[in-house]
Amino acid sequence: MHRDQIAMDAAQVAGLVSAQFPRWAGLPVRRLWSKGTVNAVFRIGDELAARFPLRPGDPQETADGFAREAEAARKLAEHTRFRVPQSLALGEPGLGYPLPWAVQTWLDGPTGSEADPSGSAGFAEDLVELVRDLRGIGTGGRAFTGSGRGGNLPDHDDWMEKCFAESGDILDVPSWRRRWEHWRELPRTAPDTMNHGDLIPGNVLVSPEGRLTGVIDVGGFGPADPALDLISAWSLLDAQTRPILREGLDCDDLTWERGRAWAFEQAMGLGWYYATTNPGMSRLGLRMLDRLAETSDL
Repeated sequence: MHRDQIAMDAAQVAGLVSAQFPRWAGLPVRRLWSKGTVNAVFRIGDELAARFPLRPGDPQETADGFAREAEAARKLAEHTRFRVPQSLALGEPGLGYPLPWAVQTWLDGPTGSEADPSGSAGFAEDLVELVRDLRGIGTGGRAFTGSGRGGNLPDHDDWMEKCFAESGDILDVPSWRRRWEHWRELPRTAPDTMNHGDLIPGNVLVSPEGRLTGVIDVGGFGPADPALDLISAWSLLDAQTRPILREGLDCDDLTWERGRAWAFEQAMGLGWYYATTNPGMSRLGLRMLDRLAETSDL
């Protein structure tokens, strides 16, 4: 998926597990081929999963990221009924792999990419509960930092220009550029709340009845624009269930419109970037854009 992607295979992972965590030596290891874009995921036996960052980075920053994710998982487990994988161990570089890696509990069940919950009113109600649970944790006085989604919309202008330039063959770029010119100017009035930060199909688990049962990839959990987790309105819900989320979270017009803006910022980066390397993610981005177009008259 990435030009600088680090190659990994099951034999290499089995060797790392055996060398660093003898209690799990001998358990079968197999790679899971998912739509995820940040980590390669390997199943270890029936109850564990190992995650390996796909792209090179600073080892200490990688370790710090896994530590933040472990703390977020513990906190979420205390404040929501929805299942969250728990961190069990942090592995070290070795056998040609240059970064720290993590072992966590495995949660059974299909993701939203495998079992589409978009038409389930029950799932939308569960999503309301999850977002309320996250916001209820409180920021502890912290505020958004960094350059990712969740801060200041105009800070993403350069990235959006890159996306517009790369999307001419698949999108009506002028019409989307007009929308961005509107969305980027929306004022920020509400204080930060705690957000998952990436509520997309691959990061939620779904029951056979179409209900939300778990949430994964919680490393981005932190303070941000309250509109950030509204991305889920267009990534996870359809036109019939979307109003359940808006009404359940009591969103005013400005907050809802900023949710559209963050959804657009994410979707625009998926369609072209993953067109050939991760078609599932590319389709997600284009589907989000279709849903955004249904609810915008700009």
